[in-house]
Amino acid sequence: MNDDYLQLAGKQFLVTGVANRKSVAWHIATALEACGATVLYSVRSESRRDSLAKLLEGCPVFVCDVESEAQVLRLASETAAHGPLHGLVHSIAFANYSEGLKPFHETRRTDFLQATAIGAFSLVELARAFRGRLAAGASVVSIGISSQVTAASYGYMSPVKAALESISRFLAKSFAAQDVRFNTVNAGPLKTSASAGIPGYLDNYLFAEKLTLRKRNLDTAEVANAALWLLSPRSSGVNAQALTVDAGLGWNYFDESVVHAAVR
Repeated sequence: MNDDYLQLAGKQFLVTGVANRKSVAWHIATALEACGATVLYSVRSESRRDSLAKLLEGCPVFVCDVESEAQVLRLASETAAHGPLHGLVHSIAFANYSEGLKPFHETRRTDFLQATAIGAFSLVELARAFRGRLAAGASVVSIGISSQVTAASYGYMSPVKAALESISRFLAKSFAAQDVRFNTVNAGPLKTSASAGIPGYLDNYLFAEKLTLRKRNLDTAEVANAALWLLSPRSSGVNAQALTVDAGLGWNYFDESVVHAAVR
């Protein structure tokens, strides 16, 4: 296999959502750069850019809060001088857990709509803003979750991620004539700063590990590697799909050791 098997060298990508070294977006970006690609970074705020100054030293970093359509349009304008993009990574989500866990029926309209605007509809606005910049054969990858479970601790974010997956498919149809692909990587539980803010997440993370076929949860790099393949021309036949990366978690509900512990 040659050093550029994924055919990413010399290509340029926009990666959104880097928060720190634990971020899925960071792992994807560094993997792209290791393949010889150029990465433009988009972060949520000036303070986030400041906190990443050392980590992203020498890299082009732009500020865009996707809750604002005006900022999405500004991002497209500010990055225009860098030329065409061969791909875009959407790794953005937000949920307001400031009042702690609530039953789903108590979800506030404002919280749900905000989470949907940031975590799902922002993909539509980014795609629209960058449509003229996406080269033929470009690939857009979004980060979702491995199953639409009814975990109380994840609450209304499950339907938001379901919306993201559906949006990705509809965008794949909208951009088909332009030869731009849209897919999602639906990841199992990960150790990220974002997940650390979800109430009760640690217990769910440890339980999920027992259900993986290999009895070991995912490394973030494993999710990034799947995204890297989808961003590359090697996956050119894959479009409007959700690629599950969960170490077999979703197919192992009746793991013998878990069943035994639960009923005895």
